Amino acid sequence: MDQPQSSKPTPDTVEHQRLRGNRREWLRWGPYLSERAWGTVREDYSADGEAWNYFPHDHSRSRAYRWSEDGLGGICDQQQTICLAFSLWNGRDPILKERIFGLSGTEGNHGEDAKELWWYLDSTPTHSWMRWRYLYPIAEFPYLDLVNTNRNRSRLQPEYELLDTDALQDGYWEITADYGKADHDDMCVRLSVHNMSDAEATIDVLPTVWCRNTWSWNPGQHRPVLAAGATPASIGIDHPVIGRWTVTSSGQPDLLFCENETNTVRLPDTPIGSTACAYPKDAIHDRVVHGLDTCNPAGSGTKAAFWYKLTVAPSETAVVYVRLARDARAAESATVDTVLVSREREADEFYAHLTPPGVTIDEQRVMRQAFAGLLWSKQFYHFDVERWLDGDPGNEPPPSSRRAARNAAWRHLNNADVISMPDTWEYPWYAAWDLGFHCVALAHVDPVFAKEQLLLLCREWYQHPNGQLPAYEWSFSDVNPPVHAWAARHVFEIDGGTDHDFLERIFHKLLLNFTWWVNRKDEEGNNLFEGGFLGLDNIGPIDRSAMLPVNGHLEQSDGTAWMAMYCLNLLDIAIELAEHDDTYEDLATKFFEHFAYIASASRESGLWNEDDGFFYDQIHFADDSREPLRVKSMVGLLPLTAATMLRDSTLAALPDFAARFRWFLTNKPQYGNDITHTTPGAAQPGQLLAMVDPERLERILRRLFAADEFLSDFGIRALSAEHREHPFTIDIGGHLSRVDYEPGESTSSLFGGNSNWRGPIWFPVNFVIIESLRRYDDFLGETFEIEFPTGSGNLTRLGDIADQLEARLVSIFLDDSFGRRPVFGTAERLQSDPALHDLIPFHEYFHGDTGAGLGAGHQTGWTALVAAMIAGRRP
Repeated sequence: MDQPQSSKPTPDTVEHQRLRGNRREWLRWGPYLSERAWGTVREDYSADGEAWNYFPHDHSRSRAYRWSEDGLGGICDQQQTICLAFSLWNGRDPILKERIFGLSGTEGNHGEDAKELWWYLDSTPTHSWMRWRYLYPIAEFPYLDLVNTNRNRSRLQPEYELLDTDALQDGYWEITADYGKADHDDMCVRLSVHNMSDAEATIDVLPTVWCRNTWSWNPGQHRPVLAAGATPASIGIDHPVIGRWTVTSSGQPDLLFCENETNTVRLPDTPIGSTACAYPKDAIHDRVVHGLDTCNPAGSGTKAAFWYKLTVAPSETAVVYVRLARDARAAESATVDTVLVSREREADEFYAHLTPPGVTIDEQRVMRQAFAGLLWSKQFYHFDVERWLDGDPGNEPPPSSRRAARNAAWRHLNNADVISMPDTWEYPWYAAWDLGFHCVALAHVDPVFAKEQLLLLCREWYQHPNGQLPAYEWSFSDVNPPVHAWAARHVFEIDGGTDHDFLERIFHKLLLNFTWWVNRKDEEGNNLFEGGFLGLDNIGPIDRSAMLPVNGHLEQSDGTAWMAMYCLNLLDIAIELAEHDDTYEDLATKFFEHFAYIASASRESGLWNEDDGFFYDQIHFADDSREPLRVKSMVGLLPLTAATMLRDSTLAALPDFAARFRWFLTNKPQYGNDITHTTPGAAQPGQLLAMVDPERLERILRRLFAADEFLSDFGIRALSAEHREHPFTIDIGGHLSRVDYEPGESTSSLFGGNSNWRGPIWFPVNFVIIESLRRYDDFLGETFEIEFPTGSGNLTRLGDIADQLEARLVSIFLDDSFGRRPVFGTAERLQSDPALHDLIPFHEYFHGDTGAGLGAGHQTGWTALVAAMIAGRRP
């Protein structure tokens, strides 16, 4: 099937030419190698489903991965047949540094957490140019200190990080990897090793190449061979799938060879794919760290490394050059440097065209690094659920209990693709609603890839036959908010608004998903939706994904709002398609009417609380009584997102739809009058379709714009600060539950305890609310002004308020008037050290009062929406 194409006229930079031309070839190699594969569901073959415990970090150096590989700042091809990454040893650590270290979900006092410092500083969409930076202590890395201190801390205490230790006190290695493609099959690499200390120091550096192990799980499959090349400092690769390749390196390193297979002597109890191997996966580790003769003296294997021992003077830099190509190409410094200079210049030209007028240097830095993190988070994801459940031929079958456990209903799912991940370490797996937000940001740099990603999740080997989209590997059956149609519409518009083939393809698949929602998540068929936690983890007083301790069910304000928004997204898409094919007018009518039923039900059922002027979740008891959960949170703000404009010009262009629309309003006024709004003097001729009418809108916005409720200096809080002094408590069937305002890390273990929706600021929901304010403003214009902030006396249009909210979110990453970045919080080293201050992390979420970054420290993912906010200022 033809792949999506970009429909938008593009500038004529070299990178844009690559994107328009032979993009498939240019995208063959990229940063598709994860920073973590251990502790994932894919690698878990236990009887109890305890993935973190079954494959811990301590096993990763010695145990072959079944599904996908990991490495330090590495790359691979799109099917991860060949991997290239870096290994380091400071001469003091007990292990070779081959991958990012962190705590598992059961070890951290706030769940899993990477305990290292690294950044994705730059990347073009084709990965013709990339930059990665990593800090490695000259002193011994504090593995045990990080583990023990975090284990001994409570959830009321902050996480204990590398910067909290003394490991960097006497200096560190600043490792920078620059990647540049001389051609689509010729990757040049410069590894700069800078001594950031006052004394001479020595470090072992090992550019490492290996093949993903596929032979241990497929009896009879030909295994690849790595062997010393025809020229010094070269390694030849002969792979049965991808062919012959050569890796060359500069200087005169020693060459070390072993097999990418499990060390069954060290790990005798790992039956999956484990056979005795003379030179197993950790042989290079044992040779470097322990000085043992563990590598293959014959100079061949499926894993190999160039071994350098570098002694570097204080404040000086040593450089290692590496080149991966179809043919043997010398890794000469002059040649590689020339390629890298050209590719970085082309990257500068590409981002210059993307940067709106008036953007500051600091904003440009934030935008470019956010895009870099998003592009570096494209990862190869491999998971065949049926084979995972049943086991591989010739291997011991997994425990029988697994066949009725996690993901047993997803046997059709068979993934082997490069996918945009939320995070390369904490979340090295895709998540359905995260991906939608990723694609909105990605569309600014590579709309074709964004469209491919949205379509991919709707393909038959992802989407369930019943229509559900897979949530994430921990439970594909969990329910994420239905933002796919919203994302598709955005990507379509960012790309120029002419690729109707893409819009039509995804629309048909989303019809299946919409039907699944209606059939599975509206328990009583009354247009009030459930869905469980819906990505908002601990936002409510109870676990919304669990059975209630009373006879009844939960009717959710956010679930209902998401479905109302879904209706309007599909209505917008149907109208766009109907302007080119009138058969879609019927579907436009269907989604308009369905929206009317949902919006009306949300008010008549009690989700809207007239006394408080707010939407709440509510328990619907078996005796037909209802009790609202009067927590002022994001679940009550999300109804704002269900709004769109129906212009007079649209009704004129679609007569069949217009006739049915008017019939419905005339004959079913009990539904239509509540959701269609016409304002005298409105900015746009037409009607506003909205779940929240202008009167209720004003009541909600007074809370939203109040500094002592939702409005922070850095965006919109997920929970009103009113609950700081007035916690919400409720007794449900003898179970007392409480919700406090917690602007920082979670103090509970709900959903693993590694995220918190009880006060912090989250970019995705901020983004959709800001967008909805602009939509209201497009319709209401100057006829609607409101105090911003509440109580200030400053009457402001909603469009201007949206701009100010966006500026607050962007400011999280910018220097303030004191030269401090709020995202760094109290990390004084990051605030004051010039070498670190402009290296910007894009966390999972942010402190509701201070803007400090929290959660996954290399999330980028949906927080890359900050780049979309800046890039979106273009006319």
